Amino acid sequence: MYRTSSKSPERERERDGEGGMSHGGGGGGEESSETNMAAWLVGLNTLKIQPFKLPPLGPHDVRVRMKAVGICGSDVHYLKTLKCAHFVVEEPMVIGHECAGVIEEVGSDVKYLVVGDRVALEPGISCWRCDLCKTGSYNLCPEMKFFATPPVHGSLANQRKGQCVSLLVLASMLADVRDIGPETNVLIMGAGPIGLVTMLSTRAFGAPRVIIVDVDDNRLAIAKNLGADDVVKVSIDIKVRMLFLYLFSMTIKDCFDQNETYVPLVWSCKPSRRHHLFIFLEHAN
Repeated sequence: MYRTSSKSPERERERDGEGGMSHGGGGGGEESSETNMAAWLVGLNTLKIQPFKLPPLGPHDVRVRMKAVGICGSDVHYLKTLKCAHFVVEEPMVIGHECAGVIEEVGSDVKYLVVGDRVALEPGISCWRCDLCKTGSYNLCPEMKFFATPPVHGSLANQRKGQCVSLLVLASMLADVRDIGPETNVLIMGAGPIGLVTMLSTRAFGAPRVIIVDVDDNRLAIAKNLGADDVVKVSIDIKVRMLFLYLFSMTIKDCFDQNETYVPLVWSCKPSRRHHLFIFLEHAN
């Protein structure tokens, strides 16, 4: 089960390492008669299914039974190397942050969710107190904590507490309702998970034609099955600018990990349109 909270005293406990969010384990109290089990990363290439204790439900919280948890590339990095970027696993950690489930219990002050609601959960835990959080840019919170990122536990469990619509949040930001409409054709670079969900999001926002580009036949086949109007296979040394100008200029969503494509993509973007680049930033050594 997962427990999600908003602007409550429980947030403070989460950020201070209580509530089962840190490696210190989970705050006191019985959350249910069922033993909550989770996938713990306990060593290199070693996962164990072990109990994962959750704190009592707070007034602003809901408890969610996990129904699906995706395996992200970061989970694989942690499993194989015990680190991802500059984050290092130094103590046993529950993995997983791409999760969805069904609400089984709600706190006394919860107004907009009910038992039985199907929910996707957002992995970032912000402070809700800084200026960025108060103005709606909570994703930029300097105190942001993230599921399955040491020392915060993840969501690969029967039950869990938090929030997480990882891919959908990213895709919605890339799609940007202000930038996509019935007049907007879209080219998406990259048919990985983020690219595919971005394609679905741009469709939902009304894009009439969506083309997706990748170097992998299997990913392109999935994109076609999910509704891409056209799929294009390219190699990183192809003159992508000429290819895209041939297709027609459009709004571009770049979910690709090949740096060689960036400059040609900018030049092929239609005047007054936008090029959205999704990147991961790492701290310098």
